[in-house]
Amino acid sequence: MATPNEKLAESLDVLKELQAGGRRVFKSNEVSRVHRERLVENGFLQEVMKGWLISASPSARACDSTPWYASFWEFCARYSTERFGEEWHLSQEQSLFRHGERTVIPEQVVVSSPKGTNNTLKLLFGTSLYDLRVPAMPLKENLIMRDGLRLFTAAASLIEVPESFFSRYPLETQVVLASLRDASDLLRLLLEGGHSATAGYLAGALRVTGRDKLADEILKAMKSARYDVRERNPFAAGQVFQKLRPAAAPIEGRLRMLWEKSRGAVIAVFPKGPGLPKDKAAYLQNVDEVYKSDAYHSLSIEGYSVTPDLIERVRRGSWNPEKDEKDRASRDALAARGYWQAFKLVKESVGRVIGGAPAGETAHAAHMDWYRELFQPSVAAGVVRAGDLAGYRNSPVYLRTSRYVPPRWEAVRDAMPVFFDLLDKEPEPAVRAVLGHWLFGYIHPYSDGNGRMARFLMNVMLASGGYPWTVIRLRDRKAYLAALDSASIGMNMEPFASLIAQRVRWALERHALHFRNKAEKYDFDREVVLFFGEDGKTRVRCAISREALDDDFGADNRDKEEVFRENRKAIEEWARQKYAAGDTETDGSILIHSGELARRRH
Repeated sequence: MATPNEKLAESLDVLKELQAGGRRVFKSNEVSRVHRERLVENGFLQEVMKGWLISASPSARACDSTPWYASFWEFCARYSTERFGEEWHLSQEQSLFRHGERTVIPEQVVVSSPKGTNNTLKLLFGTSLYDLRVPAMPLKENLIMRDGLRLFTAAASLIEVPESFFSRYPLETQVVLASLRDASDLLRLLLEGGHSATAGYLAGALRVTGRDKLADEILKAMKSARYDVRERNPFAAGQVFQKLRPAAAPIEGRLRMLWEKSRGAVIAVFPKGPGLPKDKAAYLQNVDEVYKSDAYHSLSIEGYSVTPDLIERVRRGSWNPEKDEKDRASRDALAARGYWQAFKLVKESVGRVIGGAPAGETAHAAHMDWYRELFQPSVAAGVVRAGDLAGYRNSPVYLRTSRYVPPRWEAVRDAMPVFFDLLDKEPEPAVRAVLGHWLFGYIHPYSDGNGRMARFLMNVMLASGGYPWTVIRLRDRKAYLAALDSASIGMNMEPFASLIAQRVRWALERHALHFRNKAEKYDFDREVVLFFGEDGKTRVRCAISREALDDDFGADNRDKEEVFRENRKAIEEWARQKYAAGDTETDGSILIHSGELARRRH
């Protein structure tokens, strides 16, 4: 009789065949009941609705939206084809979003079909599909297939959306307008449909976005066909972000407009930069001093369980994957080693920038090296394929719990030169730092490591204004990710700019904790050892929990104050690092938790 593992392996073979070609969405009747139930129970399949399944991961939590968002558009395409055959298409609004590289998963997608029933189908994580009944399908020449989705062409989308769409979604509209090579496709539809009013606001939109020749061509052609066309600007005041080069790739137009639209929000909240440091050695010494805290927080934000002790072992070279099996197998240790190797190269880039080298150009030249060092230990240990270090990704990526989906991998090659051009031409260091961080993550050029790379990039850009190296704390993770979502989904830069500005202000104040008072006291009510430091004239209460002393220093059944005194140097140093990074409690005190100072015992 087959074992449970053998039965699961048999079911996985069936799933592997179904997933050929990258499929993620299946009808229930494509899998036998036995295999289906076994794969669902073990987390390899997830039910969307009765009769439909998607690929999932056993490691995904119940609240993890990633499998669904990764399958969303494929589900819409397969479900619509199953119901309507070839007689369906996405709405003109959603078609224009797709042409404009707006990649956010919509809360509701509208599918139009002559067979529609005007019904809302509720789906996972608050999303839905509305099947809109329409009298007939559009002409075939006005539709295009992309990624399995039937869309209006770019020209047809611009004509089919209402005029109000231009002012409600000015960025997407302008991205698509800028991508037009000429006016031919627009004119064919305008003339054949007799759309004189539409011609008027399209000509106005083209003119205010710098496409005068196309605007004139539309007006002349329509008037020669005896149509009365009155040109008007459909955008509201302040909605024209940047005049782009003709026929710009949509991702190029999107990035340039996002940058122009968002930079004012950064300038409004950011502290004035101190300028390039006169004492460059002191600046780089500060970078060295903040390394341990930066690595702890940056790696922890990404979900790695990394302790300061492990970070210190990596820095001093006592981490040895060739001789220590635990080091070789530890994902966290590999990440810590890679971070240290990359950090050293980033510090070299910082040195060049504070020496006067152009920040954008420096990051452009070095960022691939940072990335390779970040993952070199994982490649050496066989955890990551060597080919993954070749360069930018060649597959889709999805962000855990976020409706924002990074651009198609095919668009990344167009996006990155534009990104570095924006960094090069931006005069404000604060804007380079904040928008550089955000848009690097927005593009997500790599399959992994984008958050760490974005924070490295941010600090190189901060150095160009003399701002100190700034740490994003683990305690800020929820607000940090929410602010990134607010920028990427809602196009609201203020929360993210304010969060970074707040952290930079703390770093600018140069907080330093000194421990002149060597008295300590165990607080039986709170179960912590209390000790005190000084920041200038400010007395700072510090504490280490009983659990931290027990777990990290083997203090079980021992006097806690005695254990504290034996390890005072390490405890005070970590308190100093936390304070310098602004990792304080709401009242400004320092609390060291279990695991923060874990020691590896051999």
